[in-house]
Amino acid sequence: MSRPPQPDGRVRAAAVALFAAKGFHGTGIRELADAAGLSSATLYHYMGTKEDLLVDIMQTSLDRLLTAAGQVLTESPSPVAAMNGLVQTHVVAHALRRSETLVVDTELRALSPERRRPIVALRDEYEDLWESVIEKGQAAGTFQVPDPSVARLALLQMCSGVANWYTSGGRHALAEVAETHAHLSLAMLGAAPDPGLPPAGHYIRLVTGVWGDDATAG
Repeated sequence: MSRPPQPDGRVRAAAVALFAAKGFHGTGIRELADAAGLSSATLYHYMGTKEDLLVDIMQTSLDRLLTAAGQVLTESPSPVAAMNGLVQTHVVAHALRRSETLVVDTELRALSPERRRPIVALRDEYEDLWESVIEKGQAAGTFQVPDPSVARLALLQMCSGVANWYTSGGRHALAEVAETHAHLSLAMLGAAPDPGLPPAGHYIRLVTGVWGDDATAG
């Protein structure tokens, strides 16, 4: 999939914050320029269109989620281990990259049909990894679910919701949040507890490694 021109870091950061807070259509070009510390005339020198910015944010985030999920699946010896890793990685990413993931989860409707299709394909590729793990666990008798597709939707909705309420320095530490979601997810799938699964620290390091210096930038 072709990628739009890479935006200036200031412009991208401003767009992530504003799109998450006000929505794509609620964010004006002048407001975006002011947040990036640029004039409206100069802004276009550092970006393509406003839609290009949104596509870049979404594609970058989904590419990173796919990379992290791929690492989880490569290192996981069982469906239980794979689901534990997918859930914790997803929760950590949505906690550390709250604004970015909110934009991905809520602003797909803002894209034109031709720009939406490849982003939907990336999203579906990521979600298919979850469903494949659930189906493998079901086939092995490890997971007890009537419909893997519905289970996948329910789990992703629960885990993505972290972006709506988690704050660093709040009542719950990130490791606790990630491990609790993994415990709840495996219980929902009917899996027996496994004390030998990697802890949250492993997946926090994985996410920060994939996201690099961007990992805690919002």
